[in-house]
Amino acid sequence: MVRPLPFWETKSLDEMSDKEWESLCDGCGRCCLHKLRDDDTDALMFTNVACRLLNLESCQCADYAHRQRWVPDCVRLTPKAVREIDWLPPSCAYRRVQEGKGLAWWHPLVSGDPQTVHDAGISVRGRAVSERSAGPFEHHIVDWPGRQPRARRKPKETQ
Repeated sequence: MVRPLPFWETKSLDEMSDKEWESLCDGCGRCCLHKLRDDDTDALMFTNVACRLLNLESCQCADYAHRQRWVPDCVRLTPKAVREIDWLPPSCAYRRVQEGKGLAWWHPLVSGDPQTVHDAGISVRGRAVSERSAGPFEHHIVDWPGRQPRARRKPKETQ
């Protein structure tokens, strides 16, 4: 019996249901890190400073449903926004689907386990600091959020 293809391989971002859309988030927290943009050159710089609502252990938003009430400039991802934003990490499922790429083995929709994004070293767990204790963001410029992560090896039982 032939299994049907998963929705992210058959639908565009615009065609996904709300449930499908939300399930695409891998829970890495990379998009919740503050970015700085140079006023003169428009150059983008990533920091390891997390939004105050990001739980640094779970990499989940503390109040996702009401996040824009607490953080008015929190970006709401939409298919249009995904096409226009230049700072989504290359590992981001929304970006990967938009670019016609598949999901990585560590993505919870592929692995069946939300822990794999952390086990693979993709998430910000252990790598980010809270904006409440960071001090000047300029002291926290890093390049890893904007690079394709080199995931730890896939466990043998899932290879």
